[in-house]
Amino acid sequence: MGRKNTDKVVFHQIPVLDAGAKGVSVAKAPDGKVIFIPNVVPGDVVDVQTFKKRKAYYEGKAVKFHELSEHRIEPICDHFGVCGGCKWQNMKYSQQLYYKQNEVKNHLQRIGKVELPEFETILGSEKQFFYRNKMEFSFSNARWLTEKEIGSTEDLGNRNALGFHIPKMWDKILDIQKCYLQEDPSNAIRNEIRDFANEHNLAFFNPREQSGLLRTFMIRTASTGEIMVLIQFFENDKKNRELILDHLYEKFPQITSLQYVVNSKQNDTIYDQDIKLYKGRDYILEEMEGLKFSINAKSFYQTNSDQAYELYKITRDFAGLAGDETVYDLYTGTGTIAQFVSKKAKKVIGVESVPEAILDAKTNAERNNITNCEFFVGDMKVVFNEAFIAQHGKPDVIITDPPRDGMHKDVIDQILKIAPKKVVYVSCNSATQARDLALMDEKYKVTRVRPVDMFPQTHHVENVVLLELR
Repeated sequence: MGRKNTDKVVFHQIPVLDAGAKGVSVAKAPDGKVIFIPNVVPGDVVDVQTFKKRKAYYEGKAVKFHELSEHRIEPICDHFGVCGGCKWQNMKYSQQLYYKQNEVKNHLQRIGKVELPEFETILGSEKQFFYRNKMEFSFSNARWLTEKEIGSTEDLGNRNALGFHIPKMWDKILDIQKCYLQEDPSNAIRNEIRDFANEHNLAFFNPREQSGLLRTFMIRTASTGEIMVLIQFFENDKKNRELILDHLYEKFPQITSLQYVVNSKQNDTIYDQDIKLYKGRDYILEEMEGLKFSINAKSFYQTNSDQAYELYKITRDFAGLAGDETVYDLYTGTGTIAQFVSKKAKKVIGVESVPEAILDAKTNAERNNITNCEFFVGDMKVVFNEAFIAQHGKPDVIITDPPRDGMHKDVIDQILKIAPKKVVYVSCNSATQARDLALMDEKYKVTRVRPVDMFPQTHHVENVVLLELR
C-alpha cells in the first residue's frame, strides 16, 4: 500500500538542535516528535518538508532557510548534498570535532553506564581533505541526472558515469569530476579512465541488464608515493581490457601496481575473486616509524594513513609498556598495531579471523626483522581459549580493535577470566564499545578515554579506552 499524502507536511521555523547519527541533524516537530534532516547544521532555522512519518519520528528535508547557523561554512565540493559522502562538509571542522566527542561521551554514559574519567580532547586530523589512501568508484551507463538536467531540453549525450552510488539507489551513479578525499593523481587517473573509455566506446556496466565491460575501479596510495590501480571488468574482452590498461600505464608511469579482475557474478566484491597482476608488483608499501607494511588489493589497512599513525601512538601510550610484557593483539588485521608496539614489549601475539591478513602480518614482520611477534588465524571466540593461553602465556596487556559489532561475549568472558592488568580497547563504534565496557565493569575500571577523528567531513569517529584491573 502506498504512503498517504497526509504524511507529507511542512513544519515552519524549526530550529536545528543537534547533529545526530549517520551524519543527519536533529530537530523537534511541534508535536514533540524528532525530525531527522540531512544537509543542515545545528543552529540553522528552517522550514521542513517531511517525507516519512514513523511512530516516534519524521524524516524530512529543509525547503527554506530562515537563519543560518554560525557553525555553517560553504562546502568546497561541487557534489556536496548529492553524493552523500562528506555529509558534514557544510560544518566548521571545530564543530565537527565537538559533535564527535559528544557522541562518544553520550554512548559511554548512556549505554555503558560505567564510571568514567575526564575525557581527553579528541585528536583532530591535520588534513581535513585529501586524507584517504583508498577510494573505490563504480561505472554505470545510468548516470544520475541533476534536477537541472532533467528539466533541460538539450541533448544530454551518453549517460555514462564513473563515480559513487547515490545513497539508497543501487543502480544510479553520480559522475564525479573532482573528489576531495584522495590526493592526486587520484582525480586525474579516474577522469582519464572515463574519458578514454568514452572516446573508444568501451561499454560501462549496466546494473539492471548485468552487461558491459567496465565495472569498478579502485585506487590505493601510500605515503611512500606508491600507487595501486585495480580495474574490475564484467566481460572478458582481452583486446579492450589491454587497450585501457596499456593506456593507463603509459599515461601514469607513477603507477607501481596495475591489476585487474574479471568478475561476472551478481555482486562486485573482489574478496572471492582471482586478481591478476598486469604491470608492476601486486602490492604497495606503506611506511610508519621505519616499519614497512605491504598492502595488496584485498588488504585491510586504516584508510587515513597519517591519522592511523596518531591512533597507534595513542594506543601504545595507553598500553604503557615497559619492555617485559606479553601483549595479545586481538583482531590484529595485518598486524600493524602488533608490530608498532613490539619494540616496547617482550612478546606480542596477534589473532585474526582472515587468513590472508595473517599471511600479510607474517610477511610484514619478516620484512621488518621483527622476531617477537607471532600471528595466528581463527575465529576469536573459538581460538582465544584456555589451551591457547596455556600455550602462549598469560597476557599482561590486551589490545583489542574489533569490527563495528564489538567483541563477542565469549571473548569478553575470556578476558575477564584471565584478567590481564590492562586492556586497551580501540573502537570504530563507541555504541558497541560502551556495551562491552559495561560487561567488563565488574573487574575493570575505565581510566583513560581519547576519541580520534580519522574521517573529517563525516560523522565517523574512533575511540581509544584504557581499562585497568580494579
